[in-house]
Amino acid sequence: MLLSPLPRLHVQLAVLAAFCCASNVAQATESATSFYLLGSKGSMAGYTPMPGTYVSDSNYFYAGSAAGKAALGVTLPRTGARDSNGVSLNVNASINVDGQAYYNIPTAVWVAPGQVLGGNFGLSLSTPIGWKSVNAGVDAVASLTIPALSQTLSIGAHRSLTDSRGGFGDPILGAFIGWHQGNLHWNVGTLINVPIGVWDTGRLANIGFNHWAFDFTGAVTYLDLKTGVELSAAAGVTFNTENTATDYKSGTDFHLELAAMQNFSKQLAIGVTGYHYQQLTGDSGAGAKLGDFKGRVSAIGPQLNYTIMAGQLPIMTSIKWMHEFNVENRLKGDMGLLQVTIPFGPPPAARK
Repeated sequence: MLLSPLPRLHVQLAVLAAFCCASNVAQATESATSFYLLGSKGSMAGYTPMPGTYVSDSNYFYAGSAAGKAALGVTLPRTGARDSNGVSLNVNASINVDGQAYYNIPTAVWVAPGQVLGGNFGLSLSTPIGWKSVNAGVDAVASLTIPALSQTLSIGAHRSLTDSRGGFGDPILGAFIGWHQGNLHWNVGTLINVPIGVWDTGRLANIGFNHWAFDFTGAVTYLDLKTGVELSAAAGVTFNTENTATDYKSGTDFHLELAAMQNFSKQLAIGVTGYHYQQLTGDSGAGAKLGDFKGRVSAIGPQLNYTIMAGQLPIMTSIKWMHEFNVENRLKGDMGLLQVTIPFGPPPAARK
């Protein structure tokens, strides 16, 4: 049909897959966020790139809002969870939150020459730089004390809380191994969140997470080079350690990402992608004043992949947008992701 198993096509596919093997970072858990970046995988998630070095740059945008308990989870660092009489804050106040986030995530991927356990082994490093803005409105429905602000609001009073900041996030270390057999491609990998990014107690907008986290993901891709049909799925589990500054231990998360794409040529593919997030275990620790606070969210939207040839060098671009629904204890909104990936140093034969 429109595709053929030419070496240059495999280079282009490897460029797209390079970022999928090393994806990471941020988005209920503490402050209603988690370190794994929902929507980062999808198309070509199970395809492991050929040996070589790859550099990706990802631009992640998110805007969402929340009310009630989910909003309280976001504002908890600034409000405290209870009033001066020990009554739960969300009983005595109406809270609404709007949040926006942007992350630029440069990622380096190295795939080793030769094989390990019959597959291709690789390592990755991501160093996110982010910006966040959070705006919250608190309307007292009874006399209400906000301990962290040392303020008491009378019935009907309104208080606005605003916070924004930028800076370096937590670096992400990754390792993966992948296999190929005919039209099937699959891999397993792990990501480690290193808690050295910008984070401060009491801030609404934090870039880092101030705790270690570990993610384990398996992915599979079916790709028919004759028809151009691609189906991909990635499922994983994220484990969190305790944030010792807040005595808060986020629960264990499950995430599932799916994509169905049609390749119309060696350069262009269009399809649909989505994700589902479900918190498996509740939050715990002295700081988890809202109880287990389990989160859930699903999203779906379009994706477009396009390869630009700079001479013999393929530059893979991918853009996706997803709208969230089925949300509990998290912000509900829209995400956008623009990825650009370039190979540096694949085998010379693969460039022909």
